[in-house]
Amino acid sequence: MIAEMLTCIALNIYYEARSEPLESQVGVAHVVLNRVASDKFPDDACSVIYQGLEKGRGRCQFSWYCDGKSDTPREKQAWLYSQLVAHNVVRGYIKDNTDGSIYYHANYVRPFWSKHYKHTVTLGSHIFYKEDK
Repeated sequence: MIAEMLTCIALNIYYEARSEPLESQVGVAHVVLNRVASDKFPDDACSVIYQGLEKGRGRCQFSWYCDGKSDTPREKQAWLYSQLVAHNVVRGYIKDNTDGSIYYHANYVRPFWSKHYKHTVTLGSHIFYKEDK
């Protein structure tokens, strides 16, 4: 079970932030874990990452998963690094640098939903948010 979780989180890091600095990759991983801890999302990492496919192509929480392309990593070094980051985050060696964020987007888009949440931090080219309580 832990191996599957690590693979899912590593894939998400790889496809969402492999060209980003470590801090951004860590943030992407923590968003998944923060969603797992939230009662608004599924309670395991793989289900969080794969959520939305049932609504149709292009409706996934993480766009790489339902873009119609292969989900097999091609860049060996980046894939190994993503696995290392996932391992260190899941094991608790790298603390949450997103202040509990459950959403993020790249800085070159402005999703409609972002105005409904509290901006917490910008890491690399990712902007992170949490619910405004």
